[in-house]
Amino acid sequence: MDVRTQSSRKLKRKNTVIAWSFIAPNFIGFLIFTLIPVIFSLVLAFMKWDSFSAPEFVGMKNFTKMLGDETFWISLKNTFLYTIGVVPLTLLCSLGLAILLNQKIRGVKFFRTAFFFPYVTSLVAIAVVWSMLFHPTMGPINQFLKVFIENPPGWLSSSDWALTAIIIVSVWRGMGYYMILYLAGLQSISKELYEAASMDGANKWNQFRNITVPSLRPTTFFVTIMLVINCFKIFDLVQVMTDGGPGRATNVLVYQVYNEAFVKFNFGYASAIAMILFAIVLIITVIQFKWNQIQERV
Repeated sequence: MDVRTQSSRKLKRKNTVIAWSFIAPNFIGFLIFTLIPVIFSLVLAFMKWDSFSAPEFVGMKNFTKMLGDETFWISLKNTFLYTIGVVPLTLLCSLGLAILLNQKIRGVKFFRTAFFFPYVTSLVAIAVVWSMLFHPTMGPINQFLKVFIENPPGWLSSSDWALTAIIIVSVWRGMGYYMILYLAGLQSISKELYEAASMDGANKWNQFRNITVPSLRPTTFFVTIMLVINCFKIFDLVQVMTDGGPGRATNVLVYQVYNEAFVKFNFGYASAIAMILFAIVLIITVIQFKWNQIQERV
């Protein structure tokens, strides 16, 4: 073996060690804080455990318990209603803002920053401020609405309007972030396409429908995936603004997992609900991928 070959192998080993030294901290963190807890949660879904006594294997009892658990079905319904409300509204608002702020207007950088700012602001602070805004008697929102209607909604104190209030806050907070994604997508569309369409007599609406929307399909697909996943993970706004109430009007699946695990200390049942939540998100994501593949073939 010549000196050149030995030197090459030493360099290769050195590069491998350096690469692993960069990867290892992240891998160890993922192993300790993500993979092991997920596996433990999966095993715990078939156990009865209150953290004070030894786990007891109960088979499928945690899953069959859900069938008769009214709170579980209410939480599932609220989660779907929240998702159905947030996803299309956020898509429309973020795309509208992106189109508006993609124009050459004065102060466009300021407005982009202003709309993005809520996303990086403390969510607790946002929830507290919006709770004040939604106050049924002293909040400025209802003070404004009283000009047009005699009895404005009770918002967070009303079981009929509390979930709507959380949807409004979620859309307001998230649309700035997804606006940035749409801005990137809009700026990647060739201007020559619009010029050619304009020469052919296409108006602005036809250009939007036949050029902008198809060109933004990858961005819309990514935004939809992220929105759906984040909607099924909603917890913090509910915790701070309504605490799942009034009654169970804003009780969502993640909030029920929290209650079962850290309030009632029923970790086995909480893990079973978490597994069902994971399965629902996985199924919806797979359906979205399949639908996107079908649309790309059309």
